[in-house]
Amino acid sequence: MERKTIDLDQGWAHMQSGIAKLKRILEGLQEPQFSSEEYMMMYTTIYNLCTQKPPSDYSQQLYDKYYGCFDEYIRTKVLSAVRDKHDEFMLRELVQRWSNHKVFVRWLSRFFHYLDRYYVPRASVPSLNAVGLSAFRDLAYTEVRANARKAVIDLIYKEREGEQIDRSLLKNVLDIFVAIGMGEIVQYEEDFEVQMLEDTTSYYKSKATIWIESDSCPDYMIKAEDCLKRERERVSHYLHASTEQKLVETVQHELLVNRANQLLEKEHSGCRALLRDDKVDDLSRMYRLYHKIPKGLDPVANLFKQHITDEGTALVQLAEESASNQKTTSGSGSQDHVLVRKFIELHDKYMTYVNNCFMNHTLFHKALKDAFEVFCNKTVAGSSSAELLSSFCDNILKKGGSEKMSDEAIEDTLEKVVKLLAYISDKDLFAEFYRKKLGRRLLFDRSGNDDHEKCILTRLKQQCGGQFTSKMEGMVVDLTLARDNQLKFQEYLNENSYVNPGIDLTVTVLTTGFWPSYKSGDLNLPSEMVKCVEVFKGFYETMTKHRKLTWIYSLGSCNIIGKFNPKTIELIVSTYQAAALLLFNNADKLSYSEIMTQLNLNNEDLVRLLHSLSCAKYKILLKEPNTKTISPKDSFEFNSKFTDKMRRIKIPLPPVDERKKVIEDVYQDRRYAIDAAIVRIMKSRKVLGHQQLVSECVEQLGRMFKPDIKAIKKRIEDLISRDYLERDQDNPNTFKYLA
Repeated sequence: MERKTIDLDQGWAHMQSGIAKLKRILEGLQEPQFSSEEYMMMYTTIYNLCTQKPPSDYSQQLYDKYYGCFDEYIRTKVLSAVRDKHDEFMLRELVQRWSNHKVFVRWLSRFFHYLDRYYVPRASVPSLNAVGLSAFRDLAYTEVRANARKAVIDLIYKEREGEQIDRSLLKNVLDIFVAIGMGEIVQYEEDFEVQMLEDTTSYYKSKATIWIESDSCPDYMIKAEDCLKRERERVSHYLHASTEQKLVETVQHELLVNRANQLLEKEHSGCRALLRDDKVDDLSRMYRLYHKIPKGLDPVANLFKQHITDEGTALVQLAEESASNQKTTSGSGSQDHVLVRKFIELHDKYMTYVNNCFMNHTLFHKALKDAFEVFCNKTVAGSSSAELLSSFCDNILKKGGSEKMSDEAIEDTLEKVVKLLAYISDKDLFAEFYRKKLGRRLLFDRSGNDDHEKCILTRLKQQCGGQFTSKMEGMVVDLTLARDNQLKFQEYLNENSYVNPGIDLTVTVLTTGFWPSYKSGDLNLPSEMVKCVEVFKGFYETMTKHRKLTWIYSLGSCNIIGKFNPKTIELIVSTYQAAALLLFNNADKLSYSEIMTQLNLNNEDLVRLLHSLSCAKYKILLKEPNTKTISPKDSFEFNSKFTDKMRRIKIPLPPVDERKKVIEDVYQDRRYAIDAAIVRIMKSRKVLGHQQLVSECVEQLGRMFKPDIKAIKKRIEDLISRDYLERDQDNPNTFKYLA
């Protein structure tokens, strides 16, 4: 049986009654909900109108009428309702109308569902839901968006000024801006976000102008941090998530970036004032605010560096003044130790800031390093920091040093000294001074604790590499081997009764390459000492035939018995002093020239020696004439009336200033190091320009010392003269390696 054809007007009249009922429900009028029968009637009508044979298939016409339903309703009901209201009330009406529209679309698309299933895919036209949304966008949204945007921005302004607003209302309004984009965020950005960000810029520009004048740096930062927190809250409550970064950057730009110099350099409350007054919380806040801004921390790090540099330089100047005031006293050494201690305290203080306030950021580590490199490489009273550091270590490590500390405190302090060494450019100079002092501690048994000696060598090795400490480690090992040698020497004497040195003898055998260079003069030993030296030589030859012993009498010490008339006193003296005193066993009186001839000493050493025995605290020898200085015309005799309340006394020999010698040795070693670096580079590169060779040389040697450019040029010329390199004939600034 054939289905009866329904006319479009007839079918649409039936649809209009249902649509009219839906509109009345949306307007809030008393109307019962759609029953399932009514819904099915509406759906069936559309189905029938769409499934009739052409020309009675009305799918296209129904699709157009579907849009017309929205057009008519929006023009007659929605627009008039929204136009009648303003500000917040307009926003509420808009939200309500949008909510109704979504219900309208949902129901109408159900009635016309057959179109969505068959006509829309076949005709490649937008879905019914998309048509419904575009109708609201084209007819309602485009007209009200400007007023809605203004109303929303006004409410945001009120909230920023501290008023309570209906956040859920703003959330619902802005959801319309997002939904209108139908999956794209562009509509929200163009129609709302751009203007909102411009208003944000104006708002915070105005606030920054007021706050920067009236508030201290900490107060300004508290306000800025609070503003950023509130803006992030706005995003979480009603703005779209994509706005957060742009909004935060806008606020940061106005409050922090544009005002950075004024804020950070405020005279009594800026970054340097906060550092000076230890305002840890405020410095942490400064870091939190600026670290998220690209290059925001650069000015903070620069001020941090300047502040530390100024503090460190002030310490150096203070030490310089103290040293010049104490030139006539013996206090300058302690002043040097005070300066190093102050450097350590300064480093501890600002390293704590770097770790805690600035969250271990590399920029602040670099600022700290750069600052310390400035003042740690200044000289104090003619002494370099390398010398001061080595002297400080010596004072801690030797017995009877002025620093009285627990083992833990010593290890902690040594670790900090090694950290300071990282900032010293002349590390090789430190190494040589340290080696000299280490040698004295080891040879004269002045080292307080072997573990501490090993501890600092381990730390130096970690900091500067194995090459830096290899000689020092060799020195420590030498002392252990020397003790074993001494035990073997005693066994040798016990086993060979016919061998008798005549006096108790302790010999420390050292490896030449490890130890600093010492004066090994040809002292004429007294006969008593000659015999024991020969005995030890005989013993040593039984152990090795391939090593030569060079005797360094300047480092030796002797215990001799002084038989004075009042009483006998044991004298602890150097080998040189002992040799001089033993001459008086065979002569009552000796002239300066006679002593010089018999001992085979030069003037400088002899003056020091005789001064210590006749002009210092203990006058073991009497001098004629009785003056305070030694002259070649003087004569000396044994002071038989000498006495002292002690039965055992040590007679010190005035120390030789080895500083000049150490520095000369270091500069000589540097020449060798530069030569080796140049040859190494040229061997691998074969041909290289002058500038590049110099820069690579500086880079290679920079870990140990800062090579002088003139010195490098000089060494290049020397290597050319020795046929290691040659200049290019066409380009004199290019060098070739001669294999």
